[in-house]
Amino acid sequence: MVPEAPTPEPVLPDPVLPDPVLPDLVLPDPVLIVLVGASGSGKSTWAASRFRAAEVVSSDTLRGLVGSGPHDLDASPDAFTLLEHIVQARLARTLTTVVDTLGTDPTRRRRWLDLARGAGLPAVVVVLDTPAAVCRSRNAARERAVPARVLTSQLASVTGTVPALADEGWDHVHHVRPDADADAAPPAPARAGTTPRAEGPDLQGLRGVVLQLSRFPADGALLPWVTQMALAAEAAGLAGLALMDHLVQIPQVGRAWDPIPEPWVTLGSLAAVTTRLQLGTLVTPITFRAPGVTAKAAATLSALSGGRSFVGLGAGWWDREHAAYGLAFPGARERLDALEAGIETMRALWAPGTKPYAGRLVSLPETTCYPRPVGSMPVLVGGSGERTLRIAATLGDGCNVPSDEAGLARLDRYLELVREHGRDPGEVHATVLDLPVVGRDRDDAWARVERHRGRTPTAAFAARHHAGTPAEHRERLARLAGRGVTTAFVAPVGLATPEDVLALAPLATAFG
Repeated sequence: MVPEAPTPEPVLPDPVLPDPVLPDLVLPDPVLIVLVGASGSGKSTWAASRFRAAEVVSSDTLRGLVGSGPHDLDASPDAFTLLEHIVQARLARTLTTVVDTLGTDPTRRRRWLDLARGAGLPAVVVVLDTPAAVCRSRNAARERAVPARVLTSQLASVTGTVPALADEGWDHVHHVRPDADADAAPPAPARAGTTPRAEGPDLQGLRGVVLQLSRFPADGALLPWVTQMALAAEAAGLAGLALMDHLVQIPQVGRAWDPIPEPWVTLGSLAAVTTRLQLGTLVTPITFRAPGVTAKAAATLSALSGGRSFVGLGAGWWDREHAAYGLAFPGARERLDALEAGIETMRALWAPGTKPYAGRLVSLPETTCYPRPVGSMPVLVGGSGERTLRIAATLGDGCNVPSDEAGLARLDRYLELVREHGRDPGEVHATVLDLPVVGRDRDDAWARVERHRGRTPTAAFAARHHAGTPAEHRERLARLAGRGVTTAFVAPVGLATPEDVLALAPLATAFG
């Protein structure tokens, strides 16, 4: 290294994500972050909710390593010596580093900033502007409280530090305001360099009844119809809306020449007119697009909708549509291999940062995929074969099977595999595809059965589709919830109008 060479300007990577609690806060990755705040201000909670433990260098933690515990002040000199070595080593390797100390020592801040500059990393200060009364209240509740006079000195030191930060040369100085309580911060997505799997999918967002649209009108404008159906689903209190991903309408639903729109384009339009519905596919065949392209579409939908997206993935099954569109349709084993590798690819691209990725099945020279998803991106694997269930249990956030008894038996097997792989069944989605006949009353339900049964005997068709009233369907879905089902994707037979969707409102409370 030539001593006379100019210090490299910090390269500011594309921002990772707006902070879910602080929309104005965007954090590059990799980055140096120095926290400034008194005891009880919420620094450690803020850091732990957004970064891996290995990325946070805490003086308290190091006191616990070299002394009798995190509050062993006699161990502070050794702890800070170790802290300096760790910070220097991490920044030299251009690794994201969060320094969790009081942050009020200007000499240390200058040294850390110089190290970041030397590594070409952006440097950010995050100030915890927590009211003194809140800090004192939290401190008093601790098992080992900081002495009151010490906390008073800390608060004064933080107050004196803040004005100096603007002149120190930091790339950004962000303030965590009192109205954005650090204690309430949700978990951050997995970061680059970790196993690229979403940490804790949002079960609440996708829990409940999701409307699946599978049949579309052949006459009239498509966008107004789809929009009205989505708005009706939102008004009915449903959790979301899903679209099939097929290139030709499948024979189970309609004729080959019946319209079936491209789902990601259509879902993008619905992101603009809805405010609460979760939006996604059920399911996208891994054979239709390179998995990175699907990852890009899903991440864009997440960004457009404020984090209201999910991805359903499957191995694909219908050779006709592949042949019609010039797509390869390999054997089942190859398709399942592709499904497994595809999920890994998507996880890698959704993780923050742009670093190379080398995983079990996939290696990527870089993981540049912006915009990133907002929050977690649940991946639901469709299918009930043994290997498909294993892929869902190990790599996915959930599994989708039919709602009949055979499907529910496979769902039981999926939850068994989840436990075998050391995962908590309460942290995954167990979803079913439900194809009910829903009538306003019993007479209307049977009239709908007659209208749609074709050559199938009336009783058999009614039993297959659980023909009944909304209240009866709600009770049935509630029983499925008791069996471990978290979400029902409901595609009612003969669904045609917004009024049909609004009739599903009683089902919205079936999952609590």
